[in-house]
Amino acid sequence: MGTLVGMATPRTTPSRPDGLTLEVVELIGAVVARYHEEYEEAAAEHALTGAQARLLSLLSLEPLPMRRLAQRLKCEPSNVTGIVDRLEARGLVERRPDPADRRVKLAAATDEGRRVARGLQESLRFARAPLAGLSDTERVALRDALRRMLGIEGG
Repeated sequence: MGTLVGMATPRTTPSRPDGLTLEVVELIGAVVARYHEEYEEAAAEHALTGAQARLLSLLSLEPLPMRRLAQRLKCEPSNVTGIVDRLEARGLVERRPDPADRRVKLAAATDEGRRVARGLQESLRFARAPLAGLSDTERVALRDALRRMLGIEGG
């Protein structure tokens, strides 16, 4: 079998990372730490915990069953139930039957929950200015590199 033109060939992982790889790993770690710090601050501005904010952000995209929420948040379903209970008490989330299976309950953001989720996203300022300083070509290259690292198909 030949190689397809334009397809990246996987590199073998060296036994010891080179200096550039170590620097990139450190920079990725710094970006992730800064993102989490700002996310927690933005959540607090909306009187939410980080976990509540993440769950609300997911639900602002689409209603989801508790089990799927737990998978996406990488936590136990019982934890998700408690988070949904607290968000429901604030009128940000509601439970409704799944139209495909009425035995399953979906958690869904209310109109107010979607408004709060939009405000939360607008509060995340740290990456906006640095990303705006990159050209479209640089942002596309960064996006594509991150997608490859995560194994996400482009599109």
